[in-house]
Amino acid sequence: MINALEWRYATKKFDDERKIDSTKIELIKKAFNLTPTSYGLQPLRLVIVKEQSIKDRLFKHSYNQIQVKSASHVLIICIENTIDAEFINHNFELQKEIRDVNDETVKPFKEFLLKDFGNKSEQHIHNWAINQAYLALGNLLTVCASEKIDACPMEGFDPKAYDDILKLNDKGISSALVLPIGYRAKDDKFADFKKVRRPQEETIIEY
Repeated sequence: MINALEWRYATKKFDDERKIDSTKIELIKKAFNLTPTSYGLQPLRLVIVKEQSIKDRLFKHSYNQIQVKSASHVLIICIENTIDAEFINHNFELQKEIRDVNDETVKPFKEFLLKDFGNKSEQHIHNWAINQAYLALGNLLTVCASEKIDACPMEGFDPKAYDDILKLNDKGISSALVLPIGYRAKDDKFADFKKVRRPQEETIIEY
């Protein structure tokens, strides 16, 4: 795993002729779905774009970052627009179904979450959901590295334009983070740059 993390970098240029096969895309889907989230509520969805015409449109709203056009696939991590009592109750119905537990087992935690989220502002809940998107991003970066799939995490895009192009509002979600994935171009000079990190002695504290 350390070798994989040493290998990865924020890819600046993809080989637009090389495509990720469907088996690896399925693995990425499963990894996204297995990402840990706060309270296990999964306020996230993943949009996967492989159609070149759509990537070309998104490129214009990504500060012209070429990775969006040249990547094999563009992953867009999205957050749910509405995280309310109905959303929380649905999660607990899923728990009961999968774990075969009764109402009394889940009731204390469910009541806590309903009260806790009921007292939070919409902005607070939005910020919380965004934090979960970063958890998914980190997980996907590590999975991609382990599979020798190149990736470039991005915040630099126009979320409203993405939402409009992909009609995300119709699905009740909003774009939060973008992750183009594929295979590095042979002439991407950044691939050979040494990784710059602060020494462990500066970043790790042990007691």
